[in-house]
Amino acid sequence: MPVIDQTHGRIYLLRHGETEWSATGKHTSYTDIPLTARGRELATAAGRVLAGVRGPDAPPFALELTSPRRRAFDTAELAKLSPTVDDSLVEWNYGEYEGLTTPEIRETVPGWTVWTHPSPGGETWDEVAARADGVISRCQAVLGDGDVVLIGHGHFSRVLTARYLGLSPSAGVGFKLDAGGLTVLGDERGEPRLDHVNLVELNEAWLSR
Repeated sequence: MPVIDQTHGRIYLLRHGETEWSATGKHTSYTDIPLTARGRELATAAGRVLAGVRGPDAPPFALELTSPRRRAFDTAELAKLSPTVDDSLVEWNYGEYEGLTTPEIRETVPGWTVWTHPSPGGETWDEVAARADGVISRCQAVLGDGDVVLIGHGHFSRVLTARYLGLSPSAGVGFKLDAGGLTVLGDERGEPRLDHVNLVELNEAWLSR
């Protein structure tokens, strides 16, 4: 059923499929590692979810952008997308915490989370928010022509979701986005609206892993 109060196109946020590091909880920003076999399955499934949400008669995207990281670019290809690379879509830079899990970081910084504590040598919340704001502005410039799809990473996409809704970057903690997950940002008569969060294709074999 059509949404009659949608003023502009939607922004589709697609997180890359699983990697060995994402599967084990290691913080991954600039380290360029490939998708696992399951990650490739998730990326292919994400393409089906994206097509299903948009519907069989959806026109081509007005804009398709991807992070330059291999895991994002390969996800786009498997999801049958042909995006342009945009460096602004890279993951939050974790600095000295790159490759570490949260429990490992908490051995020296009790209670640490990326949402509440700094990452030495990495990006601040304000820096990540500024990147997200820039991406949103680029999207808004073309939403009058149709939908936009952004293929990127978990934390950055969650910050972008928060900023789109006019919230602080730390509010991104409230939006889950699994590997291969899809979030959809829309509007209601011009006001930002969260249409869907973390859409994934359910598969009993994946759920049992």
